[in-house]
Amino acid sequence: MKKLMAANWKMYKTVDQGVATAQELVRLLAGRLPSDREVLLCPPFTMLEGVSRVLADAPGCSTGAQNFYPAAQGAFTGEIAPDQLLALGCTFALAGHSERRHIMGESDEFVGQKVAFGLAAGLKMILCIGETIAQRRAGQVEDVLERQLEAGLSGGLGAATAENLAVAYEPVWAIGTGEVAGPAEILSAHACVRDKLKAMLPAQADQVRILYGGSVKPDNAATIIRLDNVDGVLVGGASLKADSFSQIVLA
Repeated sequence: MKKLMAANWKMYKTVDQGVATAQELVRLLAGRLPSDREVLLCPPFTMLEGVSRVLADAPGCSTGAQNFYPAAQGAFTGEIAPDQLLALGCTFALAGHSERRHIMGESDEFVGQKVAFGLAAGLKMILCIGETIAQRRAGQVEDVLERQLEAGLSGGLGAATAENLAVAYEPVWAIGTGEVAGPAEILSAHACVRDKLKAMLPAQADQVRILYGGSVKPDNAATIIRLDNVDGVLVGGASLKADSFSQIVLA
């Protein structure tokens, strides 16, 4: 199983800046990417095509979308469809990121619709889940993760495989805050996710990649990536600079 080293650029960079960062990353990783690592860049929509072209000839590298609407086409102003993403070179897409849930108001059920529709359309999906600090303090971590997994995969179980599905555990309180879940917290959460996957996808669960996200940086990536049941990382701020992200990829 290859470790998936994913970058979420969120709403940063112009097209030229994004393409330049992708080019620099490819240069830094040339001939150095381990055989057990896979790199994914999820830039804003505006630069998907440009970044996809840069990565087209880079072994082990691919492009993903941060979001889409679960419909083939229609009067959905401001949205984008999976087929439109695939045409731009995307192979992956995120669903359920905490910023979509908490800022945009996306429900567990809507996230599940996205996962199911994305899988059916041919995208590889990364389902993001995670608890708030209030939920952690209330001892609700496992309940939250299991609920989000159930809703997120409810419609996509028939199409989900270890090749087209990954789960990203991102404790909301650690995203962009500089706070990082400790090894014990990561191990516990990822074990919970793996156990729930075994109940929902018994034939595939051991090979579904579980990523950790939440203030991953060059100085902590090596420790995190070697923990049990950590099959990759989803990186925000530290992925915006090619040098920083390349260090994480190679950690």
